[in-house]
Amino acid sequence: MRITARCLATTGLVLMTAAFASPSWAADVDATSAIDTVTVYPDGATVTRVIAIDLASGDSTLIAKDFPLSLDPSSLRVEGEAGAKLTIGTIDAKPPRAAPPVNLPELDKRIEALKDQRSDLQGVIDAATARRNFAQRFAEASPAGLGDKGEARPITEWRAAFAAVAEEIAAADTTIRDTARQQREIDRQIVQLEADRSDKPARKLEVRIDVASAAATKATLRVSYTVRNARWLPLYDARLDTGAKDRKPQLELVRRAEVTQSTGEDWSNVTLGVSTVRIGRGGSAPELGSLVAQYPQVPKPLAAGQMSDSARLRSALAPAPSAESAQAQRFKFGSGTSFGEEQEATAEISDFQATFKIPGRVSLGAAEGAKSMRIASMSVPADLAVRAAPVQDPTAFLEASFKQTDDTTLLPGKVAIYRDGVFVGRGRLSASAKDDIVRLGFGADDKIRIERAVLKRNEGSAGLIVTTSKTDERSFKTTVRNGHDFPIKVAIEDQLPVSESEDIVVEMLPSSTQPTASNIRDKRGVLEWSFDAKPGEVKDINFAWRIRWPKDKSMVIVPAG
Repeated sequence: MRITARCLATTGLVLMTAAFASPSWAADVDATSAIDTVTVYPDGATVTRVIAIDLASGDSTLIAKDFPLSLDPSSLRVEGEAGAKLTIGTIDAKPPRAAPPVNLPELDKRIEALKDQRSDLQGVIDAATARRNFAQRFAEASPAGLGDKGEARPITEWRAAFAAVAEEIAAADTTIRDTARQQREIDRQIVQLEADRSDKPARKLEVRIDVASAAATKATLRVSYTVRNARWLPLYDARLDTGAKDRKPQLELVRRAEVTQSTGEDWSNVTLGVSTVRIGRGGSAPELGSLVAQYPQVPKPLAAGQMSDSARLRSALAPAPSAESAQAQRFKFGSGTSFGEEQEATAEISDFQATFKIPGRVSLGAAEGAKSMRIASMSVPADLAVRAAPVQDPTAFLEASFKQTDDTTLLPGKVAIYRDGVFVGRGRLSASAKDDIVRLGFGADDKIRIERAVLKRNEGSAGLIVTTSKTDERSFKTTVRNGHDFPIKVAIEDQLPVSESEDIVVEMLPSSTQPTASNIRDKRGVLEWSFDAKPGEVKDINFAWRIRWPKDKSMVIVPAG
């Protein structure tokens, strides 16, 4: 028989149910838990621990002291099953009180003995210091050059006196140094013992669960909770087969999840899943207040700690902070570079989220860094094109586009790019829903040659009799050569300046080749000329523009803000 209950618990507050009028008389039972399942979100994780225990008949309070301090107490949930009727009451979480060491008298005795030993060593140092000082005073006060009756002493007596003084001072110094070293070692031992005898701060959270069993039975409880300091990031491998005369281009897109956690607990041999749900944004959209347009008010003096109206307004309009962070070091998960042997996750897809269950069991330590796991892949036909922006770089870049056929949204993330089995660089994938067209670059295409030449650049004045304005006129020619033995689509981009003032007039001149698209990617003034280049074909693109502005003003062309 299985009875399941879900109960809300917060630190310091126990919510009682009818089954537990007072838990004070329930028997306390120590319990241990083990992590079994983890679901990681972009901004947190849900961890499920399993408690297997033998329950006596009647009421009991299970006490597990191995939960992490980083869990959110309000997220604690418990469900259970047993061979007899089992009722689950409240669940409460709090840090256990710091416990004094059980061998406190023994620690005190050892500390006292070390302090006595240190005091004895200090006496040795004091005696050696006095001996050294006496030898020095004797050397300074002794009449080294006179005998008993004032006659000069023999040289041999001088040397014997010098040697005796030096020997005494050296022996005293050696005793002082050796004894001081023994004192330092004793001091280290005393510090360690005093640390051992002090109360230890809690490193784990104590979870208490009230249960009632109709009979003695074996029970299994599953306790789940949420932690914030874990996350996963989407990563991709894009592998392009450019095809041949008898084979069309094909693209394989491998989805990966890079999981990082610093929860303070090791996830050892757990069932792991990643979900697209974001748990850190809250349940509702922010509530907006009213904005008032008024004449400026004379600022009033503010008391310490007060915030001005303008500061409150800036705070209200400020965007919510992002949950993103610096990316950790990437580790491969699977069988090296043999991607065909990697297992994929099982996807559970709904209208509002997707969860990928990683096959088998996974281990990820709290300080291990990041681990990359393959979760899904798809293979789709690809349309090839060459794109270039010769105004900045004459290199032609191969681009593959495909229709996103997956039911799950492709989240934005970094992409490792492979062309015909060769790694050619890294890119970035934008968020794409089903049926969107996705475009990825696959490195330089050296068989497409592009040259851009400046034909004219003329800055002067305009006006029939009297100069009324200044002008800047420029013209360019871009030449494209297709060196492939097959046709390919080519897209050339360039920039037409955009005016944000009615006094500055920009016009594209009639000598220009008409572009096929303008304002591409919603960028003003960015033009595109696209065409199908036949094998060996050479094509010229002419582009000319003129700017006019008042003669008494200056004009500059700068990148848009």
